[in-house]
Amino acid sequence: MTNPRCAFDASPSRGRRQRTGRAGSAASAWVLATILLPAYAGEGRTPLPVLEAATAGTQCVEPADVMRRNHMRFLKHQRDDTVRAGVRGAKYSLRACVDCHASQKTASVAKVETNFCVSCHSYAAVRIDCFECHSSRPQAVAQQASK
Repeated sequence: MTNPRCAFDASPSRGRRQRTGRAGSAASAWVLATILLPAYAGEGRTPLPVLEAATAGTQCVEPADVMRRNHMRFLKHQRDDTVRAGVRGAKYSLRACVDCHASQKTASVAKVETNFCVSCHSYAAVRIDCFECHSSRPQAVAQQASK
């Protein structure tokens, strides 16, 4: 069998261990990262998401830190329950999220950059595809618009 390095026109190693860098390369990288990076980055380089408050007097289905980390898992699980078992309006329904988190100004969670979903997803550089099929407006607003 041919040495894989030879297959790509590289010279064979002839049994010698190849070094990936000089002995001080890790230390040099650490020094550069701790000294130069903070000066380069500057404070506030990446603006934090601006979240509009949820509907007054409502309590989320889970604490905020749990929702930040796991909301997609909850939505996917709810999606599977809805599609496969016909369970609608359960604890983690997308409609309930939209009804509470829609902006007072735009009546949406995904219309402008400051809306609830768009703000965090832009910050995390994650594409939102929920609202290609689902409404990004609360149910009451969507029903009024359709009349």
